[in-house]
Amino acid sequence: MDIKRLKDKKKELGFTNQRIAEISGVPLGTVQKIFGSTTKEPRRETYLALLRALDPMAEYADQRQGTRVGESVAAYALDGSVKRQGEYTVDDYYALPDDRRVELIDGVIYDMTSPTIRHQAIAGEVYFQLMQCAEEHDLDCFPAISPIDVQLDRDNKTMVEPDVIVICDMSILRERVVYGAPEFVVEVLSPTTRKKDQFIKLNKYCNAGCREVWIVDPEKSTVWTYDFSRDDWPETYSFDDVVPVAISEGKCAVDFSRVKGKLDRVKAMSREE
Repeated sequence: MDIKRLKDKKKELGFTNQRIAEISGVPLGTVQKIFGSTTKEPRRETYLALLRALDPMAEYADQRQGTRVGESVAAYALDGSVKRQGEYTVDDYYALPDDRRVELIDGVIYDMTSPTIRHQAIAGEVYFQLMQCAEEHDLDCFPAISPIDVQLDRDNKTMVEPDVIVICDMSILRERVVYGAPEFVVEVLSPTTRKKDQFIKLNKYCNAGCREVWIVDPEKSTVWTYDFSRDDWPETYSFDDVVPVAISEGKCAVDFSRVKGKLDRVKAMSREE
């Protein structure tokens, strides 16, 4: 097991031991011992959990070689021939039935489950506050909420569906898609998309030129913000905080206590039913 690889990736990403523990599910004490060189030979399961947390592209490479993601690859044999993961195109994406929710990332098809009410409540409140701010300050930016197709790399191998976006360069708007990288993206984590959103898509957004990305974790009531114009990302906030929108230069922020209040109301109504 290559512990040096883990340490190098930790340094490269700038992650704290606490952040690694949250992402990997490995207890904080164990993480501290491994990166403090107290534990020199961790269990294989622990090592792999840390590797997936710090270097998800290793697992992503396996998926591109044909490892099963969601349903079987054969389920997407749309033109009579079976394609392997990594070979799918935007044409294949559009050929899927309308009720099939997927994302296409570098030729790999990822199944998406329908969002929960909690997921929609978070995305909806964030979108609402962003729209309010854009209108109040007459900003030349347009917030949008899923479902909306984003042809992130302007190629035929990737089509993602962020939960909330803000577009300031209107030239990337097309009739059917957003053709290029939005300035601002919000992803609300769910159990089935957690790893993809936190690593694979975050990496894609960064490389495609998105200026700011938020990862919202309902389970931990936490918001991680990535302002790619700076070197000290991510910033960490709770659902009690007012989170500033970096691309707005101080004009906009999202009050997550309002998000928390909406979640509490949803929870109360579901209990009444």
